[in-house]
Amino acid sequence: MCTLTLLRSLFAYQAWANDELLEKLGSLDPRLHERERHAAMRLINHSHVVSRIFSAHLVGARHGYDADNTEETPAISDLRVAVAASDRWYLDYLSTVSQPDLSEPVAFVFTDGGKGCMTRQEMLTHVVLHGGYHRGEVGRILAQLSITPPWDTFAVGLHRAEPSRRQWTAREPLGA
Repeated sequence: MCTLTLLRSLFAYQAWANDELLEKLGSLDPRLHERERHAAMRLINHSHVVSRIFSAHLVGARHGYDADNTEETPAISDLRVAVAASDRWYLDYLSTVSQPDLSEPVAFVFTDGGKGCMTRQEMLTHVVLHGGYHRGEVGRILAQLSITPPWDTFAVGLHRAEPSRRQWTAREPLGA
């Protein structure tokens, strides 16, 4: 599997996982779990802001953020729309970027003013891993409230996106 194919698969998984988690958070009673819901929203917003910062780095644009989170915490409905739009942006980007472009190093400045340089594939990998890390933190918050978090694994995402994978046997090639 080439890097581009893997990244497309990972970002499709991330879009699904983000949607599942935000739907679960939307069902929390904001009065009963105010502190935990706010902490979860801050984590998701942080992950979203970092995704937007790196999308700007990928295309050489200004991102307009001076920190890796916003001062205000957006409403869950607004955050859900923003995260979905960001996930779509990455999927669109991956439909146009070339395999050679993925290996190209890109210099950028972190929000703290420090200089950085990563290849596009490293930036994309960072965004996916960073998002998974923070979804895991939010899942832990939900579990501490005795609320079952979404089943957020790459394997589950793949099998939900392609149910035919459940029919595959070791004797036949995948996709046959």
